[in-house]
Amino acid sequence: MTRRPTLEFWYEFASTYSYLAAMRIDALAESAGVAIRWRPFLLGPIFASQGWTNSPFNLYPAKGRNMWRDVDREAARFGLPPVTRPNPFPQNSLSATRAAIYGADHDWLVPFSKAVFEACYARGESIAEPAAVAKVLDRIGLDGTAILRAASSEANKGRLKVAGEEARSRGIYGAPSFLAEDGELFWGNDRLEQALAWAAGDRPAGLR
Repeated sequence: MTRRPTLEFWYEFASTYSYLAAMRIDALAESAGVAIRWRPFLLGPIFASQGWTNSPFNLYPAKGRNMWRDVDREAARFGLPPVTRPNPFPQNSLSATRAAIYGADHDWLVPFSKAVFEACYARGESIAEPAAVAKVLDRIGLDGTAILRAASSEANKGRLKVAGEEARSRGIYGAPSFLAEDGELFWGNDRLEQALAWAAGDRPAGLR
């Protein structure tokens, strides 16, 4: 069987545009013949290294207002439920991301990730507290308490730190980001289709 090219999907649960990408990437990738590797990470440390203490959508109010309107438009265009605005925004995604990093070795990473995004942006639920994350895990048929216990181990915390360092070393500065096998980086939900095309070998003339 012919090996499918792989595209890495780097996402942050507190990111509105990561939500939009997560809800549509699988179907688009299947059509493009591309395999997706889901890569959860924390964007906060990368922002901090750039001197930001908050989301740029909060630091620049006009940018934030337009972002929410844009997300509303895009959700409607993709047939997703109306977007709820988490309070506070951005949500603290540490517990959810630890669970996702632990889940990278299990077949529930993708359904869990989508369930977290849906809880936050489709139902307006908090994802900040460990109990909220455990509830999401329970909802998809897993033992949330046991998984969060494992995800809180020092070894798993180390894996999360390594993921963040890898993201920074590979030039990732925002979420969602998409990395092709040749290292080509695409940033933003609106670049998902281009990233899939590039991964599949369909590239603009003159670019290789």
